[in-house]
Amino acid sequence: MSVGNVAGEARRENAKRGLRVMMVQTQAENAGAQEISRLVGAGLEARGHHVDHLFFYSRTGGASDLGNVEVCVDGRPRDPIALARFVLAARAKIAAAKPDVVLTFQHYGNVLGAPIAHLAGVHRVIANQVSASDVVAPMLRIADRLFGRVGLYDRITVNSDDTRRLYDGHPARYRARIVSIPHGFELKRGRLDKAAARARFGLPADVELLGCAARLHPTKRLDLAVRLLPRMPDRHLALAGQGADRERLERLAVELGAATRVHFVGELQPTAIGEFLAALDVFVFPTIAETFGLAAVEAAAAGAPVVATDLPVLREVLEAEGRPAAILVDTADTAAFAAAVDRVFADADLASRLRAVGAGLARRFSLDAMVDAYARLIDEVAGSRRAV
Repeated sequence: MSVGNVAGEARRENAKRGLRVMMVQTQAENAGAQEISRLVGAGLEARGHHVDHLFFYSRTGGASDLGNVEVCVDGRPRDPIALARFVLAARAKIAAAKPDVVLTFQHYGNVLGAPIAHLAGVHRVIANQVSASDVVAPMLRIADRLFGRVGLYDRITVNSDDTRRLYDGHPARYRARIVSIPHGFELKRGRLDKAAARARFGLPADVELLGCAARLHPTKRLDLAVRLLPRMPDRHLALAGQGADRERLERLAVELGAATRVHFVGELQPTAIGEFLAALDVFVFPTIAETFGLAAVEAAAAGAPVVATDLPVLREVLEAEGRPAAILVDTADTAAFAAAVDRVFADADLASRLRAVGAGLARRFSLDAMVDAYARLIDEVAGSRRAV
């Protein structure tokens, strides 16, 4: 029997018995990569596979509802001894779970997770490139390039054409492993109306409200949203998320005399994001580095007019049927950013058009299509390894 026939038989056997799949990533929290692994994991389980989630450490309790969750260590390893303990713990947990295939996410998840999986005896690894290159240290980029070239990753997924172009200069062996799987998403529309949604999160009922759901990290540049407020003395800003940048944002709000108009609602479970979006008049997204921009896509699809940074990847994903689903602008230019937000409030027809186009994003980025693509890829990797 040829290798191709053996691989085909292996894939059919996989479909019958289901596979054990482990999702590996850096920190347990509610953010974009964690949301994708949650959705893919739930979809794979619905298709008969068993899914485990392994986090290197816990940043928040945000991943507690995933199901089969393991955390290697309490906090981020910050010295060689702590790192060695983490590696041993991760290897032991992967070995105990005995997954057929490991999916790694984020730059540390890929560069640390792939070799640890191999050390644990699991040699089927799919790396997922969901970290913008601007936030990845040069040494990690070098290691990632090497691992893809020598085959420590069986396949490498990218979630947008813009992200795929980042790897055009990589070795041919690396590029041959790349597979494009655009993010799908779960439509986040809450059951509450605007007044009830604002009441749930303690937000003022009778103001024009801007907002963003994102990790409070410098690359999200939420300070640019705070800087809008002196130009908009009657508007407020709501931020859903957690992170080390919160103190800086709070200080800036005080300096600008806007502290009472910036509302931090904390990290939200995925099921609550739709109700947060329902509370907003405009979703602002001044990020500087994305591979997809899931939060902005979810907001636009849920009916919140979006004003975001004019990045190539956001031009790619925030459009449906050739029409823009957001206003894209240089958000570092406070005057231009403010003018774009003002346009949404002043032009009801514009806001209505953005909502209508945004609704088409749910069709363009189908959740089922994403899960089906991952299921086929997992099946292919497991079948090919068995055939070899």
